[in-house]
Amino acid sequence: MAGFWGKRKREQEAVQAAQDADLARRAEQALVAADERIRTANDELAFAEAELGVSMTKDLKAALDSVRTHLREAFQLHQLNHDEIPDTDEELRTRNARIVQLCDWAEDLLDEKTAALAQSISRVRQAPQIIAKVRADAEALAARIPQTRSAIERLSTRYSDSAMQQISASAGEAEQLISFATHGADVSERRRAARQNEEANLALETATEATRRAGALMDAVEDFEIEALRAESTLAEVVADSRGDIVAARNAPNVTAVATAVSNLERALEALSPAGARNDPFAELTQLRNANTALDDAIAKAHYRAQNPLPSVAQVQHSLDDADRQLGVARGLISGHRGWIGADARTRFAEAERLRIDIPEMIRPEETREQALAASRRVAQLAAEALQLAQRDIDSARPQQQGWGGDGWGGGRRGGGGDIMGGIMGGLVIGSILDGIFD
Repeated sequence: MAGFWGKRKREQEAVQAAQDADLARRAEQALVAADERIRTANDELAFAEAELGVSMTKDLKAALDSVRTHLREAFQLHQLNHDEIPDTDEELRTRNARIVQLCDWAEDLLDEKTAALAQSISRVRQAPQIIAKVRADAEALAARIPQTRSAIERLSTRYSDSAMQQISASAGEAEQLISFATHGADVSERRRAARQNEEANLALETATEATRRAGALMDAVEDFEIEALRAESTLAEVVADSRGDIVAARNAPNVTAVATAVSNLERALEALSPAGARNDPFAELTQLRNANTALDDAIAKAHYRAQNPLPSVAQVQHSLDDADRQLGVARGLISGHRGWIGADARTRFAEAERLRIDIPEMIRPEETREQALAASRRVAQLAAEALQLAQRDIDSARPQQQGWGGDGWGGGRRGGGGDIMGGIMGGLVIGSILDGIFD
């Protein structure tokens, strides 16, 4: 048996030695690769600074400085592995693992930062093509300016100034942006010729953005006409629907909210621009739709209220009074036996008290009166549950004592706590029944 365990141990030691040797080899290879990656990244930084400028390459420079700092630790650990002081296998294993970790981190960081600059460098190297595209786009957009002006003038004869406000200045703004884009392209070329690459890149980016915005402004004019026609079509449908809703409202419950909503909808219909007049279809559609929706909501609430009468203030107050009585009983029992009451009873009692705080403010407003009634009933329920759980805890913690009726002392009944709680619980049940009578 001893020979078996000795062989097993030698096999494990051989496996561990092979793993340690592989880790040491990986650490040396990682150090060489990381050192070479630093040299490559340094060259890339020099090229990037020449093409992009210092400000756009500061992240890569900071990453290089950080990598150099942390790789000093890796080289120091490698040096410790090969000095004249003997090391344990565990020390060598820990150092090599740290070396691999540091080198992997360094390469990942440099790859991330250089990749972030790759797109910018590519764009800089393609600057002549980009400048040519900016000028071509600017020329094409300039050709659209007369058409855009004509569309704005035509639309202004049909729609009001409030509707046209969002596009009335689009042609002028687009013309200014086109001029700015052309100027930016010229500035970019001059700065690049003067080897001021950072300023050249900034001018080129702003020129490209200016052409994009100019195109978006002119597209918005065409989109406006389409959306205005769609709004007019929808407005006609909402007008027809609103008139039908006003007729249908005559069969709704006769309440103030419905009458007010009908009046508001009628005024919104009367406020619509007459046929042939310059109008704002977007604003008119919004106003009419809001009034129509308000009438629908008022009718739905009136029908619901007719089927579910609102409880009176007295009913809610009676329910709250009953909840307060049950809270008072539970509070007295819990306060008198604090050391015996468990978490369940305390939790339900605390929740009941928390709900009780907001109920008085909810009783008068009609919008929250039903919620107040439901909350007061919930308070009563939680208080009753807390009372039951508290009594259970008390019964569990109280020692079993003899009463006055038997076994020499009057029988096997415990003290009068059970009778007291029976009376209390009976009172709560009676209170709940009375509460139901008043609801």
